[in-house]
Amino acid sequence: MIRIKNVYYMLSYAYRTLNEEGYKSIQAEEFKNIHDLIAAILIRGATIQRKRGFHRDYIGLTEVTGNLRGKIDVTNSIKQNTYMMRSMICHYDDFSENVQLNQILKTTMQLLILSGEVKDSNRKKLRKLSLFLGNVDTLEINNIKWSALTYHRNNASYKMLINICELVIKGLLMTTDSGKYKMNQFLDDQQMHRLYEKFLLGYFKKEYPQYSANPSQIDWNIDDGISNLLPTMNSDITLTKDSKTLIIDAKYYGKTMQTHTMFDSKSINSNNLYQIFTYVKNKDRNGSGNVSGLILYAKTDEEITPNNDYQIGGNRISVKTLDLGADWTEIVSQLDNVAELMQ
Repeated sequence: MIRIKNVYYMLSYAYRTLNEEGYKSIQAEEFKNIHDLIAAILIRGATIQRKRGFHRDYIGLTEVTGNLRGKIDVTNSIKQNTYMMRSMICHYDDFSENVQLNQILKTTMQLLILSGEVKDSNRKKLRKLSLFLGNVDTLEINNIKWSALTYHRNNASYKMLINICELVIKGLLMTTDSGKYKMNQFLDDQQMHRLYEKFLLGYFKKEYPQYSANPSQIDWNIDDGISNLLPTMNSDITLTKDSKTLIIDAKYYGKTMQTHTMFDSKSINSNNLYQIFTYVKNKDRNGSGNVSGLILYAKTDEEITPNNDYQIGGNRISVKTLDLGADWTEIVSQLDNVAELMQ
């Protein structure tokens, strides 16, 4: 089981903003569960954002009013006989805090306030912060289009906060039979997989600046120039330095090994192995042997966990396990061993 403190470190590398001075105090706190940790992060982040000023933007409003403003909708005013009330239908823009980013933030804070897993002191802080968003609406969470959210110079400071909100809503929230929401005890595997990938990429970017660490697209090593309908190959993390390349495929599963019931045996997941092998061989189009591959599993409670290196077709293919339940210093040591694969 992953330690709560380790989740904070993972979030810190995944979202570099958490390394800023304003969040340093969170590191010293002890958390009993993921809900309290995320509540503390949102409290600190929302407090910083309040001091900067919550984002405002122009939003379109329609109102029946006797104080004419904006564009008067004459046609609909006549249809609805609003002139009988000495009013007209007006369309106008209002410079308001009631924008989607603030709505998502407030909605997430309200969900955490209702969670029995968040300690009383943090719930009180969340309630107090919600008062500063008194004119902001809450949202129906199923209607949030996360991929449509955009960031620019004026709202860039929200990006980490909204990512944390998405983590809560997508990874912790579940619907009961009655249609009400309740919190999972831990993030679901899909969200942990995404966090795991972001964490690993962020770690190597920060701790190993001598390497170029990025997700990358790998081109097929085709012979005749025809690539129609071939699937795209995207690596989670690719480390490069000079002529050396290490392609890392991050895996966060409930189980890492595949079982062969007929022979009562276990082996490395064949699809994972085929995938990394394909990436490596297509990347190393000249057959130099300078391209290596690594499947990096998050450790499960299985009796057998892989920790193997293979030399296949002139390239090194490694399958390793990262124990996220270990002390943080041990995790750092394991990741440093991964970096040594570049040597």
